[in-house]
Amino acid sequence: MEGLEENFKLAKKQDSKAQKELYEMFSAKMLLVAHSYTNNIYDAEDILINAFLKCFSRINECREWKSFPFWLRKIVVNDSITFVRKNKNIMYVDVEIADELPEDDEEDILAEINIEEIFSHMPTGYRLIFNLYVFEEKKHQEIAEILNISEGTSKSQFSKAKKWISDYLKEKQNEKKYTDTIKI
Repeated sequence: MEGLEENFKLAKKQDSKAQKELYEMFSAKMLLVAHSYTNNIYDAEDILINAFLKCFSRINECREWKSFPFWLRKIVVNDSITFVRKNKNIMYVDVEIADELPEDDEEDILAEINIEEIFSHMPTGYRLIFNLYVFEEKKHQEIAEILNISEGTSKSQFSKAKKWISDYLKEKQNEKKYTDTIKI
């Protein structure tokens, strides 16, 4: 990213112009990260603002300009998790489920369904663990520590999230087949 190194160094000296530049460089991407956890744009915006305030007040903790994007993302993810934990009632229930996605016309269905649409319907607990495991590449043991749950619960919820996505895609696939039948 052009200007990242210079803006990072100036932001460490509390240069407000450089802080604004960093905000403009990363705010859209970090908003998407926060939104993927909260499923609410207004909550995601609040998290984003607080994360940047925290970032700029603690910027000296980040030693290298190259690691700044990852450090900022970690702040956004942690703040998002804290927000979800405080504001949502997440139920964790252990049930044995299958992990397979639908095979018929899977690519067609996936092409028509936006990832955001899937996450907007996914239950909060599933979405939280799915995001941490898939997008943040956390291990179940780490997720358990972050969310203060057992490792088994993390694995179970991840499995349920995959099953939920599978069922959701099957439902969309059936809707598409029904719609295609009506058009004939």
